[in-house]
Amino acid sequence: MSMAKLLKGQLANEFEAEDIEGKAISLKKYRGRKVMVSFFRYVACPLCNLRMHELITHYKKLHKKGLHIIALFQSPKEKILKYVGKQKLPFPIVPDPEKEIYKLYGVEESLFKSLKTIGKIEKFKEAKNLGFKGGESDGSKITVPADFLIDEKGIIKKVYYGRDISDHLPIEEIEEFLGD
Repeated sequence: MSMAKLLKGQLANEFEAEDIEGKAISLKKYRGRKVMVSFFRYVACPLCNLRMHELITHYKKLHKKGLHIIALFQSPKEKILKYVGKQKLPFPIVPDPEKEIYKLYGVEESLFKSLKTIGKIEKFKEAKNLGFKGGESDGSKITVPADFLIDEKGIIKKVYYGRDISDHLPIEEIEEFLGD
């Protein structure tokens, strides 16, 4: 059972967890900085890996403008290390196989939104061309991604619950949040 969806203008729900490198991650430690908390499905999902690739590609520019990213997967640590741990990741990835933080942020599961992705052949092709062919699911296949942009005071400035399982907050909207 998930909590209600979060809203723009409310204080972001605090959480503490350990990332895949064993470092303690606490949203409270990010006070004074802009942060994006980004929820993904499972680590073998080709669409999730496509988005991770996009974030890694843009991270240097986004971070230079003051953004910190915390990515969460519903996969266990061992699986995350197998799929993305070989890359030098510029931001922490938090495993949440029990989906406790997902529940705290009202991240939903939706068969309907999952089925809406069937028509997004181009995204699947792009993922495959980059080598993201997918693999065994270790979480719910119908979890829908969500992104939250949080300001220096811990206030949510942008809430983005995906419209389907491939849908994340566009990079342009993240850049708008950061300003010039």
